[in-house]
Amino acid sequence: MMRIGGHFHSDHPLDDAVGCGAKVAQFFLGDPQGWKGPVIPGGDPGALRDAYAAADVDVYIHAPYVINVASTNNRIRIPSRKLLDQHLKAAASIGAKGLIVHGGHVTGDIDPGQGVANWVKAIEQIERPLPLLIENTAGGNGAMARTLDAIARLWEAMADVTAPDGGEVGFCLDTCHANSAGIDLADAVDRVKAITGRIDLVHCNNSRDPFDSGADRHANFDAGTIDPQALLDVVRAAGAPVVCETPEPGLIVDIGWLRDRLG
Repeated sequence: MMRIGGHFHSDHPLDDAVGCGAKVAQFFLGDPQGWKGPVIPGGDPGALRDAYAAADVDVYIHAPYVINVASTNNRIRIPSRKLLDQHLKAAASIGAKGLIVHGGHVTGDIDPGQGVANWVKAIEQIERPLPLLIENTAGGNGAMARTLDAIARLWEAMADVTAPDGGEVGFCLDTCHANSAGIDLADAVDRVKAITGRIDLVHCNNSRDPFDSGADRHANFDAGTIDPQALLDVVRAAGAPVVCETPEPGLIVDIGWLRDRLG
């Protein structure tokens, strides 16, 4: 049975997940726009891990948006590596299935290849006690994971790189981001898997903006520019757990809609 759930923004995501019948709960371990280290809800990682296991709800942690290990700016790249390392360890301590992080970007006229090289250094240096799932992004000419060509360049560079613990690097496919980046959802799964060899998680979101807009504005399934059937097709083809990151309060409706058709 497909594991379907959502990103919950409350202080009690497990209660939210159980309340709507979700089998996956994604959440942040702190301010997604801040540089402070992760905070374990309740303070006891073992108790949290046991609570989710008892409820049969899988946990995924989303890293803060500020992380950008591709940056050539030392004041961003170095703190990003530190924060990413902290979140990997914290996520592992509560039994999370993976930590999702955006691919990051370089700015101005900087060669994106420098950003790829910085990703390689990060992968070489940061231990991964659980899978690190790189997520495709919607916009930015210097983005590491916006277009299929950019994703291929990043994956090729990382192909022979291992961390000290040999932890996995996986992929999270976001449907809103892909559509906004100009990636046709009709064959997106096949084309991504041809590059990465895997899709570990799907962020199933509609988009407020048209195809190839470069905009990252999620919408509920019945209120966006993407045909909901196309979203179903992506989820079926990916065969991976699903997290809905659509706006509240429609989030619960979206989770139920997916579960009724795919669960």
